[in-house]
Amino acid sequence: MGARGSARCCISRCPAVPLRSPLSPPCSTIPRENGSMAKTLMAEPPKSKPRLPNDAIAWITAAPPLARFIFRGSPEAEAAAGSAYGLAFPKALNRAASIGERGKPGARVALRIGPDELLLIVPIAEGKAVQTALETATAAHPHSLVDISDRHTGFALEGPHAADLINAGCPLDLDERAFPVGMVTRTLLHKAEIVLWRMGPTLFRVEVWRSFAPYVEALLEEAAHDFL
Repeated sequence: MGARGSARCCISRCPAVPLRSPLSPPCSTIPRENGSMAKTLMAEPPKSKPRLPNDAIAWITAAPPLARFIFRGSPEAEAAAGSAYGLAFPKALNRAASIGERGKPGARVALRIGPDELLLIVPIAEGKAVQTALETATAAHPHSLVDISDRHTGFALEGPHAADLINAGCPLDLDERAFPVGMVTRTLLHKAEIVLWRMGPTLFRVEVWRSFAPYVEALLEEAAHDFL
């Protein structure tokens, strides 16, 4: 990082954009929740900021339009769902699994955020097909599948001080030895509940309720001023 006085804050705004449900055999499939800002999810995301010289702090990139589901089920339901999803669900708690380029056709993400709870993320255009495939595959097993696409949004936070900005409002130890690449957890950023996924040494994915997105961005921007 360059001299403290010359460093530039590079936090850009992204557009303002979990749910536990008991198992009840044979299944509980809850329709998508309506929200007044649902159309925001469909909007073309802003272009990411260009990578800056090594005196950059961090930058935010809005996620492309995505469909999101919370899946819970028995081991048999998970096995059937993973097969239909095209991606084996991670077994270990707080771990992520993914295939394909995020937001592109065929991309799949599965985040283990609870002992029997997974956050599934797919391109928005494939959401309905994926939901139908999961419902069909798990029909004979106790499970719950909830579409939270209208409720959640997400963005990437990347840069040499990305972990520092998160730690301004989150008590987690984000040293790579304690929170390695591929780890994910549900935590708090000040008063906002988030799902935090480390995708790279200096790259984090933040999933948050749409109504809390401006609050979370403002916290990160405020923290960035410490590096000016």
